[in-house]
Amino acid sequence: MAEEKEKAGFICVKETLDGAYPSLVLGINAARQGMESKIFYSFMGLNLVLKGGAQRAKFIPPGVMGAIPGMSTVATGMMKKKIDKANIPSLQELQEVAQLEGVELIACKMTIDMMEIDEDKLVDGVIVWNAEEFLVYAKDCKVCLFT
Repeated sequence: MAEEKEKAGFICVKETLDGAYPSLVLGINAARQGMESKIFYSFMGLNLVLKGGAQRAKFIPPGVMGAIPGMSTVATGMMKKKIDKANIPSLQELQEVAQLEGVELIACKMTIDMMEIDEDKLVDGVIVWNAEEFLVYAKDCKVCLFT
């Protein structure tokens, strides 16, 4: 009988660059360490697993700077240049890598219902779970983080 893999779970609730990258990077690295790895997307984070959603992610500066009209567009451009210069893959590329490496991307059923989202709009391969299903998985996780 094969030994059961350790489990890792990550929860992503923000559709911003700084909300999206940590769960994907951690999820991929958990899978690379031989763990079963899942990322649960809820509330605004769900937008990241809608078709085209990863490309629309922005960086919103903290504090007063983020409240200035147009600042998130400027900050997003600057952050994407830094990401590219550091040879870090885009969010869409990381989602593809994650799925190829066995990380399951999970959309929150309650958020789908609340936002009246058609499940056909989800990125291919994304599964839908309710909170109870994620909690059944999460209670057995060695690592479970809210990113």
